[in-house]
Amino acid sequence: MASSGAAFNDSLTPSFRAQLGEARVFGEWLAGRAQRSRLVAGRDGHGRAVMVIPGFLSRDLLTRPLRDTLTAANYHVEGWGLGLNRGVTPDLLDRLGARIREVAALHGPVALVGWSLGGLYAREAAKIATDDVSQVITLGTPFSGDPRANRAWRLYERLNGHPVDNPPIKVSVGEKPPVPTIALWSPLDGIVAPACSRGLTGEADLTARVHCSHNGFVRAPAALEAVLDALECWEG
Repeated sequence: MASSGAAFNDSLTPSFRAQLGEARVFGEWLAGRAQRSRLVAGRDGHGRAVMVIPGFLSRDLLTRPLRDTLTAANYHVEGWGLGLNRGVTPDLLDRLGARIREVAALHGPVALVGWSLGGLYAREAAKIATDDVSQVITLGTPFSGDPRANRAWRLYERLNGHPVDNPPIKVSVGEKPPVPTIALWSPLDGIVAPACSRGLTGEADLTARVHCSHNGFVRAPAALEAVLDALECWEG
C-alpha cells in the first residue's frame, strides 16, 4: 500500500491509509455472521477445548463472533475470563495459567487462540503450561521483529508504564512454544506490520495468509475459516 510506485515493505508500521482500512471490519462482521452456517458445515470439533484470548483493550465480548462460530462447529469454547486486556502485569501468566489448567482439568488440553496481544500471552502461557495446551494459534500477533512496528505501542506504553520490549515478566517472544503453533497474518492489517505477525522461519510451525483487517481476525469469514482450518491441522 505504498505510494509513488514504491515497493510495499510489510515489516514497516502500517500506514495511516492502511489504518483507515480497518473500517472494513463492519462489513466483515456482518459477512461472518451471515456465513456462519456455511463455514461450519461438515466440521466437528468433537468437544475439543478452545480458549480465545482477546487483544489489547479488548475483552471476551469482542471475541464472541469467533467463539460462537467455534461453538457451532462443536468445540467446547471458553473466553479467557480475565476481563479487559489492558496489557502485561506481573501476575498475568500465573492467572492465565491457572485459568488454562482449570479448563484442561474438565475438558482436556486446550487449544489457545490469541488475537493480537492475546497471541503473545498464548505463546508464553504454552511454554509454562505445556501439558495443558494442545496447540497455539495467533491472529495478527506481533511476535517477531520490531515490537514498535505497529499502531498500538505508544498507547500501550502510556497505559502500562513499561516499554513494549521490557514487560514486567520474563518472556522470549520469538521463541516458538513447545506445542504446534500456527500464525495467521494479513497483508491488509492496518495495526500490526504483517511481517511481525508472520514471523521468521522456526518461530511458528505453520503460517497462513488471511485477507482481513486486524480487527477482522475474530469476525471476518476468511479469518473464521482459517481458524477452523488451523484447529483441524492438529486434532488431538
